[in-house]
Amino acid sequence: MFNYFIPEVSRYLGIALVLLTTLASCKNESKEEASKHKYTNALINETSPYLLQHAHNPVDWRAWSQDALDEAKEKNKLVLVSIGYSSCHWCHVMEEETFENDSIAQIMNENFVNIKVDREERPDVDQIYMTAVQLMKGNGGWPLNVITLPNGKPLYGGTYHTKEQWKKVLTEISRLYKEDPDKAAQYSDMVAEGIQEVNLIAPSDDFTQLKKEAVFEGIANWKPLWDEVWGGDTRDEKFMLPSNLNFLIDYALLTKDEAALKHVERTLDKMALGGIYDHIGGGFFRYSTDARWKVPHFEKMLYDNAQALSLYSKAYQVFKKPLYKEVILGTIEFLEREMKNPEGGYYAALDADSEGEEGKFYVWTETELKSILGTDFELFAAYYTIEEQAVWENGNYVLHRLMDDTQFLETNSVSKSELEDLKSNWKATLMEARKKRTRPRTDDKILTSWNALLINGYLNAYTAIGTTSLLDHAEHILQFIQTRGYKNNELGHSYKKDSKHIDAFLEDYSLLANAALNLYSITLNTQHLSLAQELTRKAQDKFNDASSGMYTYNEGDKLIAKLIKTDDGVIPSSNAIMAHNLFQLGHICYNQEDMKKAKTMVSSMVEVSKETPYSYAKWNSLLLNISYPFYEVAVVGKDAESMIKKMGATYVPNILLVGSTTESDLALFEGRFSEDGTYIYVCRDNTCKLPVKTIAEALRILDPTNTYLQTQALDFGGLH
Repeated sequence: MFNYFIPEVSRYLGIALVLLTTLASCKNESKEEASKHKYTNALINETSPYLLQHAHNPVDWRAWSQDALDEAKEKNKLVLVSIGYSSCHWCHVMEEETFENDSIAQIMNENFVNIKVDREERPDVDQIYMTAVQLMKGNGGWPLNVITLPNGKPLYGGTYHTKEQWKKVLTEISRLYKEDPDKAAQYSDMVAEGIQEVNLIAPSDDFTQLKKEAVFEGIANWKPLWDEVWGGDTRDEKFMLPSNLNFLIDYALLTKDEAALKHVERTLDKMALGGIYDHIGGGFFRYSTDARWKVPHFEKMLYDNAQALSLYSKAYQVFKKPLYKEVILGTIEFLEREMKNPEGGYYAALDADSEGEEGKFYVWTETELKSILGTDFELFAAYYTIEEQAVWENGNYVLHRLMDDTQFLETNSVSKSELEDLKSNWKATLMEARKKRTRPRTDDKILTSWNALLINGYLNAYTAIGTTSLLDHAEHILQFIQTRGYKNNELGHSYKKDSKHIDAFLEDYSLLANAALNLYSITLNTQHLSLAQELTRKAQDKFNDASSGMYTYNEGDKLIAKLIKTDDGVIPSSNAIMAHNLFQLGHICYNQEDMKKAKTMVSSMVEVSKETPYSYAKWNSLLLNISYPFYEVAVVGKDAESMIKKMGATYVPNILLVGSTTESDLALFEGRFSEDGTYIYVCRDNTCKLPVKTIAEALRILDPTNTYLQTQALDFGGLH
């Protein structure tokens, strides 16, 4: 069971555990088919696969809207808000057990205004009520079920319920509201105030705390939690959390912390070899249900795979491991084959379930494998751990590996080339066998923020392995968002044909601006820089919160409390991303106000990031940029683009790598273009060294004492 815990809430409460998890399938039935069903509710008019899944429940569901809330006030009815998403397994279970039950539906319809929310369409609503459940229960997850007063303030919150549990909750909460409305109002006011308090952040301009010691203190608090055998943090279930590993790579390279670098490498190895990675079809599942990365929950999310692509690309640059390149290529194959919309965007998720069983599409019995692979089975079984003690359940195996190829070759009579051929044949053969199975359903929403993460994923992969088509993929995603993601010149959060426009959130603006900045850095196309500036300024106008120095997650005040997201979840904090963007724009344009704003934001987070660094890794990455020397590397000249590509193939922390092939009035390039050659300017704090002509020279200038950089410089030699 997966427990979701919000770090900010933990500062106020630490209470009991709540059972829950993730994953579901959707029915996606058209309006024309409604007549075939006994019941049809207002969700039939929605396009979200998750909402459509509930369109034929006997419950009188409607989507989140002001009209639904107004009706609750008019009729003085409690509001029941049930939140989930299409690939959430336990959401699907609760629907079948509870929401399809006529007697339960009768209680709900008579006593409540019932609202279904797709958390991926309305992450703001989800986060408000997730915080409420955290305050009431200590933990939360999906399905997330909250009962509120007509004004939206929470009275009860929980996650998955059996039919009997749910009936008892409905009856008792309804009775409380009717018999003692004052007590209900008092309690809900207290919860609403608690939500508001969680989102209170004191702005800080104490830049003296932005120092290396703050990073070291956070790492010292984190290291005892590291799993020194299987990687990740010591816990019963494990998530990839790319923001954490990205930060640790930078930290380890800057501080020469070999233990931290080894921890990252161990974690990356175990994830790549484990069952959390799909060894046949490529791509990562959402998380591991055990501490050894062996058995996943089998949904595949775009945000996981986009960030995994970035992480393994960066790791490949640093560690040069063939295993990491294999993961990069396998993940790309999966994304292009199964997640791409024909128009150019990428879908949100694949369900875990098929034919009513979790993971059925992905697992194998020994009998099946012997039948499909024939004489190859014995070696395949050794490679993918098909042995009695590794069986998962019902005789099924989750393919995983206990050793990398080098180790496998040492203990088996097969050459490297033979193994590569065998692996290719095994994958092709089992992929053909998979095609005969019922494929998990696709959540075909296209989310702006998740696609922005994938732009970065493709850019990082392009930088690491140099395949030009990957850069094309990144640019095509941006073109798709610019073409389909706007309505009346306003950026939207989610796109699907005929879907309602949902205004973009801070997450969408900040991540898309970040992707545009990275596109600019690689392509040198100033249109991407202009887009990043435009998105950043719009985000500042829409979401600025003067009292905290941060930015609210959503625009306006239609929810019961202000929502300011500062911790990293499975996606990095949108406020942290905003601060990174401002930091980079400040360096590119020599804009002191942007730089000051970024420093002010991270100053507000130093104390909590020291206390729980694993929940604030994106802030700590920015703290590294500020507390350690940060360099602007400007490549100017007709060969700037090709030189940036070559230099970018080596990962270097704490640099901003940008260039121009023409005259430019940007501060970093002004007066530096020359027709007689391409030059590299290494700058720090608005002061530049004399220009050099080779990458090796530039790397030596960055930090002569850093052995990692100097090794890279030697590898480049005199390469131009």
